[in-house]
Amino acid sequence: MKAYIFPGQGAQFPGMGKDLYEQSEQARGLFEKANDILGFRITDVMFDGTEEDLKRTNVTQPAIFLHSVILANILGDDFKPDMVAGHSLGEFSSLVAAGALSFEDGLRLVAARANAMQKACEIQPGTMAAILALDDFTVEDICQRLTDVVVPANYNCPGQLVISGTVAGIDAACEKMTDAGAKRALKLNVGGAFHSPLMEAARVELEAAIVQTEFKEPVCPVYQNIDAKPYTDIEQIKNNLIAQLTGPVRWTQTVMHMLEDGATEFTEVGPGKVLQGLVKKVNREVTTASAVIQ
Repeated sequence: MKAYIFPGQGAQFPGMGKDLYEQSEQARGLFEKANDILGFRITDVMFDGTEEDLKRTNVTQPAIFLHSVILANILGDDFKPDMVAGHSLGEFSSLVAAGALSFEDGLRLVAARANAMQKACEIQPGTMAAILALDDFTVEDICQRLTDVVVPANYNCPGQLVISGTVAGIDAACEKMTDAGAKRALKLNVGGAFHSPLMEAARVELEAAIVQTEFKEPVCPVYQNIDAKPYTDIEQIKNNLIAQLTGPVRWTQTVMHMLEDGATEFTEVGPGKVLQGLVKKVNREVTTASAVIQ
């Protein structure tokens, strides 16, 4: 069974999507439509901007979404998913690719999400850290014992869990994680405490946008971040999407569930190969690939 997976923030790179724009008239049309919807030429930043330009939240999230969704779109009949999933932002890409959201509505929601997250970062400053080679239970236990807000945010693969919270809380957590035997406790260069309670203001704002957006039943199950389970029911999908902003990305569990449900090959649709590497750390034997235009 074919599983298609969609990357999240961090997969961006200068020049991303330019090959799609140049090779496909269909892609050009969608990119230009995106420029109109966003009110600025995101293609200029994607194709010719610097790494620093691409790091701006209002650019990063729509840019990765566009690369992923437009690539899936121009694959045409070659894109036949039995199941889909996306990492954080990538969940929106997966929903558009699976037909649950239109291209236009998906882009508007991603733009709204990016702006809401940026505002939430300004209201409640925070950060994140990657904890390497420490078991999930120990990480969870240390987070619960701290007085500051610190929570598990991204279960990326066995032995790699990202935590999120206040700056003071993350500093204290990193020290305790190292003492508990973590190989590394590495603070990340991010703008805020994503997938934590500090994103509550963004969750409220995004919920209002999601409630007003039309969703349709996807063509295949969508495995969602919040609990790593497959969904096709529209109301459940919307609720899970709203909960995602303040809840963890259970990527390890998602890959495991997809494998249990019969996934034999994972194709990453979008920039980079990060998710393929994470899948391989869950199951070394499974086939992984990047989506490419024939």
